[in-house]
Amino acid sequence: MHAALRQAYDRELTAACQQYADNHLDKAFSHLERAHILGQSFTLPHATAHWGMLKVGWKRRDLTEITGQIARICGSLLFTWIWVPVGNTGGAHVPPFKSMPIPEEFQELLKQHGRN
Repeated sequence: MHAALRQAYDRELTAACQQYADNHLDKAFSHLERAHILGQSFTLPHATAHWGMLKVGWKRRDLTEITGQIARICGSLLFTWIWVPVGNTGGAHVPPFKSMPIPEEFQELLKQHGRN
């Protein structure tokens, strides 16, 4: 992962962890979705974003999110190197294979340094 992309991913992941620690689960999940978009083309960052989403789902007692994230963690570890749906935010309440628009502030960064 290119340093500029890693820095943006790490910012989102750090913000997610802080929001999670403060029990602001909606904000934490939003940052995890953004981290997912940035890291989904790289196996460990991809799986890490899903792990964070699983933790939020667990804390919310959201069975859909829990089961969906378990499947997505397995998928991210096995298939990231083959294909990912570009822009997908990674939550269990969105189709796992649906490509989605990339947020404007990430478009140039992903164009220059993303894999897809």
